[in-house]
Amino acid sequence: MRDLTQGAPGKQIFVFALPMLLGNVFQQLYNVVDTIIIGRYIGTNALAAAGASFPVIFMLISLVVGITTGITIIISQYYGAKDYEKVKRAIDTAFIILFFGSLILTVLGLVLIGPVWKLLTLPEHLLADATMYFNIFAMGLVLMLGYNGVSAVLRGLGDSKTPLYFLIISTILNIFLDLLFVLVFKWGIAGVAIATVVAQGISFGLSVLYLNRYHQLIRVSYTGLVFDRDIFRKSLRIGIPNGLQHTFVSLGMMTLLSIVNRFGTNTIAAYTIAGRIDSFAAMPAMNFSMALSTFVGQNLGANKPERVRESLRKTMGMTTIISLAGTLAAWLFGRDMMRLFTPDPEVIEIGYEYLVIVSSFYVLFSGMFTINGVMRGAGDTLIPMFISLLSLWLFRIPASWFLSLEIGTNGIWWGIPIAWFFGWLFSYIYYKTGKWRSKVVVKYTDSQSLKK
Repeated sequence: MRDLTQGAPGKQIFVFALPMLLGNVFQQLYNVVDTIIIGRYIGTNALAAAGASFPVIFMLISLVVGITTGITIIISQYYGAKDYEKVKRAIDTAFIILFFGSLILTVLGLVLIGPVWKLLTLPEHLLADATMYFNIFAMGLVLMLGYNGVSAVLRGLGDSKTPLYFLIISTILNIFLDLLFVLVFKWGIAGVAIATVVAQGISFGLSVLYLNRYHQLIRVSYTGLVFDRDIFRKSLRIGIPNGLQHTFVSLGMMTLLSIVNRFGTNTIAAYTIAGRIDSFAAMPAMNFSMALSTFVGQNLGANKPERVRESLRKTMGMTTIISLAGTLAAWLFGRDMMRLFTPDPEVIEIGYEYLVIVSSFYVLFSGMFTINGVMRGAGDTLIPMFISLLSLWLFRIPASWFLSLEIGTNGIWWGIPIAWFFGWLFSYIYYKTGKWRSKVVVKYTDSQSLKK
């Protein structure tokens, strides 16, 4: 566990974010290895089917993950205030929500996936593979959400290293199982999905054994947990806007996928591959934003608001440098990256055009995420939710739809930076108002006001 209320903010955030960033690199290796094996050894149709499944899976888990994020913020603030009894109760509440939420989501996913494919106008020849891939993921949700729940709780306590260790184990295991199930057992796209679920399940089991034996505050068990209604209500206040944001973002992704689907299998495959590559570039901004949220939560919980402004400035500088490096890499090596996944020249070219357009605006994306990290750390998730939804539904989707009619597939990709610009602009304006400071869970009544 790390106390982020002492020491230089820039160094604290960098040291805390680095294990999370490395962890997400390994997390993305799940998707990258899966995509490479599908594209190289199963085929373009299977690759497109797996790509079509991702936004649906993301939508399925978004609300529960959002509520858990709300509890993580509460954990960080109580931990900053040294209220360890409330910390334990918040952790118990998080695990209860994740367990029952995952069971409900599994049933909903299995029942509704057929109508969802019809709504997205998924090409008929992709339906069987896409359904099989999705159903296997849905049945493994309790294991996947359990693992991610442990990681989220540890981050709230300032521990970003322990989740990394188990993620490395899980990633290596996933790669081995991918090769075994696809190349040896010839299970096709089902083998890829089974490998991911089994690997995350084993990692979750190992993390539970480790935490129950060695951790001071966390005991993962489905017996003896205490459900705290007050913490649950607070987590809903913070987490539901975040969860709804993720849900509507995933709905937006599905809407964009329906636009992409109109251009055929090669475009779907290119969109899938470029999205995997693009996710690597997005990771630094997202992880530094999460680190900043925990930093802000602990420092506001400890009544040290003066450290927040400096932390934002330092984080913004770090993410800007990393974003520019990502832009340069995409420009210079985009086609080579695409070739790792597929030998199809048309898919490679479509994906490269995506990377050039989108990567040129990574700085906007990182700025938006960094500013939102401050507000989420304070417990203000409602306004960032509205900003994200506004930029997605009012700008990105209409722009992608209209421009795709005018200039083809490149028009879809141009909708992404257009939305980022407005998201960054609205986030910055709201941050400058300072109203987010009033949302802190831990309140102080002494002379040192959080509104300074």
